[in-house]
Parts: sequence; structure tokens; C-alpha cells
Amino acid sequence: MSPEQKPDLEDSINVSEAHGRLDREAAACVREKRLAANGSEPISLWVIALCGVVVLVAGGILGGAGDWFNYKATFREGYVRSAAPGAEETGPQPKEALAAYMAKGAKIYSAKCNGCHGADAKGDGANYPSLVGSKWVTGSTEKLSMIILNGLQGPTSTGKAYGAGMPAQAAGLTPEDLAGVITYIRNNYGNSTGDVVTAEMAKAALDISAARTKVGQQTTGEELSANHEKELAGTPLDPKTMVDPVTLAPATAAKP
Repeated sequence: MSPEQKPDLEDSINVSEAHGRLDREAAACVREKRLAANGSEPISLWVIALCGVVVLVAGGILGGAGDWFNYKATFREGYVRSAAPGAEETGPQPKEALAAYMAKGAKIYSAKCNGCHGADAKGDGANYPSLVGSKWVTGSTEKLSMIILNGLQGPTSTGKAYGAGMPAQAAGLTPEDLAGVITYIRNNYGNSTGDVVTAEMAKAALDISAARTKVGQQTTGEELSANHEKELAGTPLDPKTMVDPVTLAPATAAKP
């Protein structure tokens, strides 16, 4: 083959590129025809960009719309929505005061008293006295609260001393806890005073205990008789009054 007959490499490359361009254009034509047949057209990039700008601007306007989307402005502070008629209530429901305080007291007794006085509150006769029918349990509420909070050294109401005495149980007790356990042992194990020692009264007991001249020491029968032979101050609570079983506060109707 003569030099004049040799194929031009550059021409071959140009032909190949031309074929590729024709193939791409043909494919684009086929795609556009198919979209047109379906009644749709490709979305322009300008349209997409414009939609994005609109979304950003609208978001900025709504975000600064003041109270339009402010939850606190829409709903009144303290509002509690009541359940629709016939709907099932959720959460703890109010109970009669005596039952609610007893339930609270049962938990405290199990945690702080059961280990010594026993599940039946009869003690063991040697180291731990019985609470069943005890005059100090069913008598003065201030005296009983001082024993629970500060412990007891020496003879009990029966004149008998038990072991090293009772240790103080004040640690970790809230007014509600103290009120619950006092109410519980005064109305259980054969005891039946029928009253409720309220959280308000228990708070008074905590204040009295903190003001003792022998604070931090176990109380004695002599101190109890001399200083605490009375009832705790506070507003009496009808045992049938409905209260919140958790906070023991009187139950109130939900706000409209």
C-alpha cells in the first residue's frame, strides 16, 4: 500500500466521535418522544431551582410569624385536657384519703419497719416489740412520730425494754412518707383509729423533731411523756376526701 493510501488516524477519530454524538442525540430524541407520548415533559432545572427558592422564603416567613405557630400562645398555661365522655382515663385516679395514705404507708412499712417488727407487726418478743394494740401507736400522734423519727431507748409503753432500742428512721422520709406510715400502722394490724395523719401534720412533726434539745439522740419514755403527749397540729382530713394517690394532695377537677 502506498503512503497516499494509508488511513488518516485523525479522520478515524473524528468519525468515531461523530458516531457517538449521533447515538446520544438519537437516544435523546427517543426519550423525548416517549415522554411526549405519555403526556409529560422533562422538568426544567430552572423550575426546580425556583421551587427551592420559594420553599426557603416561605420557611423564613412562617418561622418569624410570631404567635401563629407558638404553642404557648395557642394553649393556655396550666390547661389540663379532660378525657372525652366514655373515654378511658389514664394515670393514677383519685382515691379516698384513708386508702391512699394507707397504700403509701404500706410501702414505707415494708422498706423501714418490716425487718424488725415483722410482716404481722408482732415483733419477736425479745428484741422488737409488737405494734398490735400498742398504746403508743394508737395514742398521741406527736409521740408516735417522735419515736419513728428519732428511735427509742429504754422501756416501751408496756414497761419492757427491747434490746438496744429502736434506731431512728428519719433518714429519707418525706412528710408524705411519714404521714403514710403513721396512718398505716394506726389503721392496720388490729389497730383502727379511723383517722388520717396528713402530710401537713407530718411536716409539723419533722419541725418538732429538728427542734429537740437532744437532736440526733434516741428519745425516751420520759421525754415523750414530758414533751410530746399531744396531737400533731394541722387541718383534719375527712378519710373519705378524694386525694391524689401519689402526692396525697386533695384531688381537684381539671381546668376547662
